[in-house]
Amino acid sequence: MWLDHWVAWSLVPLSLWILLSGLDDLFISVVHLATRKRQFPWPAASDLDMVAERRIAIFVPLWREHSVIGQMLEHNLAAIHYSHYDIFVGVYPNDPLTERAVADAALRHPRVHLVVCPHDGPTSKGDCLNWIYNRMEAFERQAGVHYEVITTHDAEDVIHPQSLRLINWFSRDYDMVQVPVLPLPTPAWDFVHGIYCDEFAEYQLKDIPARQVLGGFLPSNGVGTGFNRTALQALAAARGGRIFDPNCLTEDYENGFRLHEMGYPQIFLPVRFDTAGPVATREYFPRRFPSAVRQRSRWVAGIALQGWQHHGWRAPARQLYWFWRDRKGVAGNLLSPITTLVMLYAIGSWARGRVEFYELLSPAMHWAGAAMAGLSVAQLSFRAYCCSQIYGWRVAVWSPLRTLSANHINGLATVAALH
Repeated sequence: MWLDHWVAWSLVPLSLWILLSGLDDLFISVVHLATRKRQFPWPAASDLDMVAERRIAIFVPLWREHSVIGQMLEHNLAAIHYSHYDIFVGVYPNDPLTERAVADAALRHPRVHLVVCPHDGPTSKGDCLNWIYNRMEAFERQAGVHYEVITTHDAEDVIHPQSLRLINWFSRDYDMVQVPVLPLPTPAWDFVHGIYCDEFAEYQLKDIPARQVLGGFLPSNGVGTGFNRTALQALAAARGGRIFDPNCLTEDYENGFRLHEMGYPQIFLPVRFDTAGPVATREYFPRRFPSAVRQRSRWVAGIALQGWQHHGWRAPARQLYWFWRDRKGVAGNLLSPITTLVMLYAIGSWARGRVEFYELLSPAMHWAGAAMAGLSVAQLSFRAYCCSQIYGWRVAVWSPLRTLSANHINGLATVAALH
């Protein structure tokens, strides 16, 4: 049967890719297991109380967020355990509903400052953040204050009460401090949002800690990131006065790499738990298929494609490995749905008792298939375990099925990004 021959032929490049990518993921898992018991210098509550508070500015760029921004500001202003901070919220003149919602909050809370961009939106997040920075500088001159740390957040973020205290503590030694970011829990049947729960749990608990141990540059998560003002000013000096690249779809990733390249120390705080749950920035991510595809297409275009365009493969040797890991999804996301179809075909052939297909496979392909199966089981098990640590086993047990959905979402997102 011609289809048997086509599937057997396609298994050769697919198996090579899966083995390469799977061994890469296994390496990160092994590094994590070997180093997870290292002691992290986590400050005691008394230490956080004693250290002097640096003045922190929180930047929140918006576009059509009038339905959520009021509640976000009210909740976080009441919850944050910190004194010396202000929130600068950027809006566009052609978004009057959001502008009004922020203006109302600013009337009630002196910490909230409305920033209206000088042009219509939407533009990039980086562009909005740059105008927020300009307005903060004007406020500094007017009020006679100086912000030493800049933190970025989004319209739906639930900021942990201790977040600014931790950024204040670690920013004495590090110029970029990343507080963990984790999706808020949703029902187990919410598959699209559950994909974010799986991936962020694995990323925050395993991948980034291993990356930090191996000396890789740390990409900012876009929210919950604290930057020392001096480091941002150095970025601006190297970029024509713009702290955030307005032409970059993932300005957070870009700044993380740039800061590391310029020699500024970075740190990712490990996930810790208190009585309220994980010490992390929480938020809801897209819960519908089309929204998830749109968001992920921006991530692929910004991290993999624009990163490749801007930096190529010009980096110190040990950073090239992280370029590979950050960009391999361009190929992997396109191949994963094909791999799923080939796997289903092979399972169907076995279930119907068709031996012709398996007779086409060489002994080497049988061994490669067993290796791929083992790597896949290990990867799925690790992801489910990480998910269980944050969301419990009732959510984690569905992680393998959600991975199949994630493969199709990521595949479509990559096609959109390439287009």
